[in-house]
Amino acid sequence: MKSFEYSTPDNLNDATALLADRWGETEILAGGTDLVTSLKQLTTTPNRVVSLKNIAGIAGIQTGTDNIEIGAMTPLMEIVNNADVNKHFPALAAAAKGIGSPQILNAGTVGGDLCQRPRCWYYRNGYGLMGTHGETSLVRNGDNRYHAIFGNDGPALFVSPSSLGPALIALGAVITIAGPKGKTRNVPASSFFQTPKTENERETVLKPNEILTSIRVPISGLKNATYEVRHRHGFDWPYATASVAFKLDNGIVTDTRVVVGHAAPVPWQAAAASRALNGQKLTATSATKSAEASTQGAKPLSGNGYKIQLVKTAVKRAILAAAES
Repeated sequence: MKSFEYSTPDNLNDATALLADRWGETEILAGGTDLVTSLKQLTTTPNRVVSLKNIAGIAGIQTGTDNIEIGAMTPLMEIVNNADVNKHFPALAAAAKGIGSPQILNAGTVGGDLCQRPRCWYYRNGYGLMGTHGETSLVRNGDNRYHAIFGNDGPALFVSPSSLGPALIALGAVITIAGPKGKTRNVPASSFFQTPKTENERETVLKPNEILTSIRVPISGLKNATYEVRHRHGFDWPYATASVAFKLDNGIVTDTRVVVGHAAPVPWQAAAASRALNGQKLTATSATKSAEASTQGAKPLSGNGYKIQLVKTAVKRAILAAAES
């Protein structure tokens, strides 16, 4: 591990002032379940690490009349155990519960899940965010069984590792970001993730000197659910997931949102699947049609064509589970 300066500010203004204007010079420490490993493996080698543990007001879950606000430093286990989250947002509770062991759920944070770096084995083994050796794409020419089937026309072929991202997008959440000198901005969860085009970019719209502070999820009465397809349970990432949310009135579906996870460099908003279900009576047949539409535009790599069927399965089962929520 490279030596670095460790800072523990007690307010957001001081924290943002300690952050550099360029990625890689400083890193933010939340729960540490991702960053500590990256530091040990020299995947990241910052000059300074800024811990958020002493900053008040950015942890905990507050239920209001119209929304539930979740602090970025809230441990994932609080999402799993919170009665209001389970009542209004079973999609979010299920996504959190699937993340891993009790130890990970108690250490990892909500903000950390949204901001963690890709789990691509080429990236984690020192071949950069795009997984290249010289001009050669190791991903396209190598083992790519867990890589992207959507949004993979460019050099970024990893999948977004965020478990909560798809659910928050489906639920219409808004993310609050703190910047230098007390400035804040709000970003819809649907716009928070981005596909980097170069090694010098990151996978979210956060700037190097900004901090994710909270997430607000509107209480809008949407039926919602998350379904994950896994090889096994435990501390591992799914092959594919789907989070869905929709209104259900006399059996007719409206305001449908279908978001696929672990299949693209960002949580993938499956617009065709949403259109296929909108205005339909919710049945196994309409759920199947939506699931079939969910893979429109997919471009599997040499080793991950199996994800096509897994995405369809996840979408269908998430829709049917949401109907029961």
